[in-house]
Amino acid sequence: MRWFKCLAVCVLVYAAFTSLMHRAIHHPDGIILVANDPEQTNTTDSSFIFKQYTIQPLADFKIDARVLSTEHYYWDTGANLVPVDLALGWGRMSDSAVIKPLNISQSGRFYRYHYDIPAPIPPEEIVSHSANMHMIPSTQMIEKQLKNVRVGQVVHITGNLVEATDSQKHWTWRSSLTRYDSGNGACELVWVKSLYVSDR
Repeated sequence: MRWFKCLAVCVLVYAAFTSLMHRAIHHPDGIILVANDPEQTNTTDSSFIFKQYTIQPLADFKIDARVLSTEHYYWDTGANLVPVDLALGWGRMSDSAVIKPLNISQSGRFYRYHYDIPAPIPPEEIVSHSANMHMIPSTQMIEKQLKNVRVGQVVHITGNLVEATDSQKHWTWRSSLTRYDSGNGACELVWVKSLYVSDR
């Protein structure tokens, strides 16, 4: 019976530690944490093989954004390529006063939000200043960083928007190339070359 009590204590300690490590970062209302829009430019990078995928860079990409939500994937198609999705916001979508009225969630590779009318900002601004982004870590270190990202943190990411093709399964995943779309196909597929995370 003693071993069961020890096991229960270990489980509780682990759960408490995990909760502490992944707790959300809170910021005062009325502060735009990230003022600048993401930067997207033409790329000269060539295609390459990563795991069983052919990765075709479509554009160079740089973004600073507040993390609105995170979701980890383990079993769906492409989970070995994209283990983490980040829902990100910039401009007024990085202000706590705007975010609080939004009920934000992620599942099935989508980012969703609901609000009581009226919206805190125009709905088209929510669309153009937030996005669900599928993150492809280029290194094991970046993968570890992505898995530890917390809601409310600010991420600084450089890399490419890409198209990934699994020739074995005849399956292709292509990034959106605009911040103004929504719905199916509107998410960015990001090859992450560098990642810096801050609590500011």
